[in-house]
Amino acid sequence: MLESRSIKIYILTHPLVMNGEIFNANPTVYASKRSTRKSKFEAGQSLWIDEQYQPELTGSESEVEPIDEDEIFDLIRSIADPEHPNSLEELRVVSAEQIKMGDNHIMVEFTPTVPHCGMSTLIGLSIRVRLMRSLPQRFKVDIRVKPGSHQSELAVNKQLNDKERVAAALENPALVETLEKCLEPVGGHDSR
Repeated sequence: MLESRSIKIYILTHPLVMNGEIFNANPTVYASKRSTRKSKFEAGQSLWIDEQYQPELTGSESEVEPIDEDEIFDLIRSIADPEHPNSLEELRVVSAEQIKMGDNHIMVEFTPTVPHCGMSTLIGLSIRVRLMRSLPQRFKVDIRVKPGSHQSELAVNKQLNDKERVAAALENPALVETLEKCLEPVGGHDSR
């Protein structure tokens, strides 16, 4: 009963929940899977080598380990859901299986908890901002709603992958403040 009460208090005091209205009042929460290896991001190391600040490397030292799907997942797993006091991983909004990588291309698919989720754009924007802040600029990042999981899938995908719309959203101080709250680690993961 105490857990239910704390969730209600969180919901009623959350800045994005207007008049106590929420999109998914009772989401299914799953246990987080902790990876056995510690990513460079979790260890506080850079994911790429910045040649300006690195000494000359020779031989095997100069080989850079490529970024993989697990490292991308480690970056986004702890993002807070805008409606609930849980991480995106705990709500199964994101998973390592939903991340695809090419040469310098990353495609992240996420699954809203309900087909009419009004927070899908904010969730996708949170994912984009975390990756923009963490990865080198050479990476092209596409963020998409899992096909068939949202009633406005095409509109959400268009918003999340339009550079001008993303830039305009990031100029809104209230939205940036909300994004910063979403990007604070949740659920015992400290991926910042």
